[in-house]
Amino acid sequence: MTARLLSDITAVLGGTVQGADVAVARLAPLAGAAQGDISFLSNPKFKAQALASEAAALIVSPKMATEFPPERSLIVADDPYLYFARVARLFHPAPVARGLRHASAAIDPTADIAEDCDIGAQAVIEAGVVIGSGCRIGPGCVVGENSVLGAGCVLHANVTLYSDCRLGERVEIHSGSVIGGDGFGNAWDAGACAWYKIPQLGGVLIGNDVEIGANTTIDRGALSDTVIGEGARIDNLVQIAHNVKIGAHTAIAGCVGIAGSTEIGAYCIIGGAAMFVGHIQVADRTVIGGGTLVSHSIKEAGHYASSYPLQTHKEWVRNAVHVRHLHEWHKTLKRLEEREPGQNSAESK
Repeated sequence: MTARLLSDITAVLGGTVQGADVAVARLAPLAGAAQGDISFLSNPKFKAQALASEAAALIVSPKMATEFPPERSLIVADDPYLYFARVARLFHPAPVARGLRHASAAIDPTADIAEDCDIGAQAVIEAGVVIGSGCRIGPGCVVGENSVLGAGCVLHANVTLYSDCRLGERVEIHSGSVIGGDGFGNAWDAGACAWYKIPQLGGVLIGNDVEIGANTTIDRGALSDTVIGEGARIDNLVQIAHNVKIGAHTAIAGCVGIAGSTEIGAYCIIGGAAMFVGHIQVADRTVIGGGTLVSHSIKEAGHYASSYPLQTHKEWVRNAVHVRHLHEWHKTLKRLEEREPGQNSAESK
């Protein structure tokens, strides 16, 4: 990899150089960094590790820069973690589509595909598909009928888009994900003593600059679309049911399950393995802790979390009844404590 002077990096990304203007060629963690490497310090509790690091240069905040000797090579930036991410992209730019189409790809003649798109081996592009400029479709992908991909989208190997999915620009979907599968819609037919499948007639609409992790599933809507807002980040192994709406720039960690018709606002952060019941709303800028069961709507932004130690179901039911009344019991206890001691004694008799 070509080495870059710190001054060359700041010329592109901003920030200021402190100390010697050294060249760096690699990114590395503080502990394992060596000459030629650049690392970062965003959490003050790792200051000692940063001071001892053998990295050629560090990215630090203006406040932390004063902790280093003046000769230490630094890039000073307001947000070192974000700056490090941008340095990483500078050193490792995303691949660019070159208009390559593998001979084994099956492309319907009615598909409208920009000339500069890459189509990998054994990919299937069905009728009526529209794929914008600069897209990269990995090997084994399936793009269903009448789906639309905006410019710069990336489908990694073995992604499946069912019919009528619409992706904005620069959407990236990782391997094994399924977008637009049927939602879990069934009506009980008592006469036949069997479930009757409800046709899922909506689609999936994904905004610009969304990234979706590996093996995630997003169901199509029953009548209207399932919607993922622009800039959202969805991790691996997430299940998003039919008619869910995810707001712009919301981040969802792995193994989250979201039941049908739930609406999660913009700029939310959802911890891993959180679960949402259906038909509820979550306010913008809400934070949900990992493993939390969200059983009702959240109308006011804040940080919400809940978890119990492992116990039998019988114990959980018994304890949950009491937990629901803790606040009322606390208020009652406070009132008793505020009464005159003589009055309490008389009442106790």
